[in-house]
Amino acid sequence: MKIPVSYSYRNLWSRKLTTIMTMMGIALVVFVFAAVLMLAAGLRKTLVSTGSDDNFVILRKAATSDLLSVVDRDSARLIESFPEVVVSPEGKPVRSTEFVVIINLLKYGSNDMGNVIVRGVSPEVFQLRPQVKLMEGRIFRTGTSEIIVGNSIAKRFQGCRVGQSLKFGSRNWQIVGVFEAGKSGFESEIWADVDQMMAAFNRPVYSVVTVRLKSPGEATAFQNRLQSEPRLNSFEIKNERKYFEEQSQALGTFLKALGLVITIIFSFGAMIGAMITMYASVANRTVEIGTLRSLGFPRRSVLAAFLIEALLLALLGGGIGLLLASFLQTITISTLNFATFSELAFGFTLTPWIVLGSLGFAALMGILGGFLPAVQAARLQIVNALRAA
Repeated sequence: MKIPVSYSYRNLWSRKLTTIMTMMGIALVVFVFAAVLMLAAGLRKTLVSTGSDDNFVILRKAATSDLLSVVDRDSARLIESFPEVVVSPEGKPVRSTEFVVIINLLKYGSNDMGNVIVRGVSPEVFQLRPQVKLMEGRIFRTGTSEIIVGNSIAKRFQGCRVGQSLKFGSRNWQIVGVFEAGKSGFESEIWADVDQMMAAFNRPVYSVVTVRLKSPGEATAFQNRLQSEPRLNSFEIKNERKYFEEQSQALGTFLKALGLVITIIFSFGAMIGAMITMYASVANRTVEIGTLRSLGFPRRSVLAAFLIEALLLALLGGGIGLLLASFLQTITISTLNFATFSELAFGFTLTPWIVLGSLGFAALMGILGGFLPAVQAARLQIVNALRAA
């Protein structure tokens, strides 16, 4: 005979209090589980969207970030002369020689300091990264002590509005613009003219060189040319998108590990709650189970009915948890990027895989929590169950 699914559904609401409490317990666990995955996905999305598949970063071998890399001026000029590099209509290579440092700024509403990346860039950087757009003010002028700040920096740190100035290096810098960059990591940076930055910090070398190649397929030829040139064999080339993606791995792994430990602890409580609810359901419905068996429902149907009931309970709780987690997408947080030791602002991101994974996790909790009670229900003897009346 068919499994009495409608019977299972109706019985969920015959014990409203215990059902709702169990659902809320599962919803809490799913909320935490989804939030952790959304946090890691948001971090990865922010850093991956920072890069472009058409751009390539040249940095010192074994350097894990641009902060740890150095590229001398002669090498930079040689790199940008390679035929694989795109040339603008004006005849200039589409590249950006960049110098990167970290400074400390005061956060709004507290006396806490935060690490902020300041990136010296070439004028061609805006051709390399068209996602960077001004929200307010204007672009800094080459050869001056003017800077533009990312939107996240302007929101979170003191003295970072247009018209204000910041002191770092050996001079004062005038803020002339605020930019957005498609919610990428660049919004957590300050940009200035690269030559002025290097002069202010008394540094004779760049950190990295970023170039636009004629096509991603030119990367192999570019890499071979780089390695065959004796003056450049201490450098390596990385796709810009993959380069920034690598910088998300350490922090993303840490967030997932920490969140999953908390989730596992909470999930035991949720499964125990589901088990108690289902055991109470079996105890209160002994006669009904006997009736089902006497009507011809086999043990496997009774077992399946109680498992379905536990599964429905878990999925309803999982749906509530996911609904609550979806509101986290309106929140932006900042944390320390382990790769650069600077603050990075990013948001929660809900993806289809997180939805499926969270509902699957909820279903697993429901099945594990309902299995033993379902087995007990299936093993009840018809005569003994009917005598309980």
